[in-house]
Amino acid sequence: MTTLRTHSIGKPVRIRLARGMAVLALAVFAAAGASVAAEKKKAAKVVVETVHTQMMSQTMPVIGRIVPHQAGLVAALTKGPVQEVVVKIGDRVKKGDVIARMVPDWHRVTRDLQLAELREKKAALGTARAQLKLTEGELRRLSDLRKSAAFSQARYDDKQNEVAKVKSQVSEAAGTVARAKATLRQAQIDLRNTVIYAPYNGVVLIRNTVAGAYLDVGDPVVAMYNDDEVEIEADVPSDRLSGLTAGREVGVQLADGRKFRATVRTVVPSENAMTRTQPVRLVPIIEGISREEARRAANQSVTVMVPIAEGREVLTVSKDAVIAKNGRKFVVVVEDGKARRRSVELGDAVGGRFVVRHGLKAGDLAIIRGNERLRPDQAVRHEMAKPEPTG
Repeated sequence: MTTLRTHSIGKPVRIRLARGMAVLALAVFAAAGASVAAEKKKAAKVVVETVHTQMMSQTMPVIGRIVPHQAGLVAALTKGPVQEVVVKIGDRVKKGDVIARMVPDWHRVTRDLQLAELREKKAALGTARAQLKLTEGELRRLSDLRKSAAFSQARYDDKQNEVAKVKSQVSEAAGTVARAKATLRQAQIDLRNTVIYAPYNGVVLIRNTVAGAYLDVGDPVVAMYNDDEVEIEADVPSDRLSGLTAGREVGVQLADGRKFRATVRTVVPSENAMTRTQPVRLVPIIEGISREEARRAANQSVTVMVPIAEGREVLTVSKDAVIAKNGRKFVVVVEDGKARRRSVELGDAVGGRFVVRHGLKAGDLAIIRGNERLRPDQAVRHEMAKPEPTG
């Protein structure tokens, strides 16, 4: 009876123990899952950038300026009073647009007078040619009488002289017609030049005259500047010209910080004896922006980064990734979803980056935002930084 009692009592005990173990296991698994979820929830969000190689060349800044291909005064091509100036300062004009008009009355009358004179000269030429034809006919008739008793040598010689004289008169009349044509052409040009046109695309900088003013040939009407076609001119020290060969690209920066590239067109072979510099002309490379954004003011200052050594490929990391602490420098990288601190040795600065001498390799994900408060081996969630636009 005792054995049977022990057996009958032990079975439900074992069943209760098994059930308890199962419940405990479920609780452990649930706690572990909750711990993983909590760990994921606690993962810090960071922004990373790839450690990569790039070309580095030593440069020195040289102040340059924007210079136009076309700029200057638009002058009057004829004389007379101004009727109206069509444009205002700051107006943008295209080649062939009307800038100003001069009073055309005097030039129109002059043209009409020259036209009448030309007709008169043409009539005189016609008369001279008719007289020549008549005289030459008389000479031929006298020549036909050479073998007859009625032929007079003296009379024949006189008629030859008369023909020569009339030919001279025809030539003179033809010359006066040519001169009258040229004078008429000049009057027509003067009349046409009473309307003054823009010689190229550009912006009006100065109005040099007003309605009612009298202009002579060559007097200024407006000053213009073509800001669609510009170059950069920089006075570079003569001992720094070796890296500026035609066709080489260099960096250029505007006063507001915007950057772009430019190509060396030529080094002007003229040295300033005082500054020991030579002018260098560069052509801006304008890509991906509108014409309005590309326009620059005349004499606008720019900084040209002149290369002073040949380029070399180096490993670089963003300056934002570097942490300085206790005289040492660190970079936090993302490895297997966790933050790992790396001690680094850095070199020269390359724009917004540092040259990496030791401690990192190409492809490492360096944290550039959110790196300063991370604990070692802390879980992180990262996103890539947006690439910066290049000038």
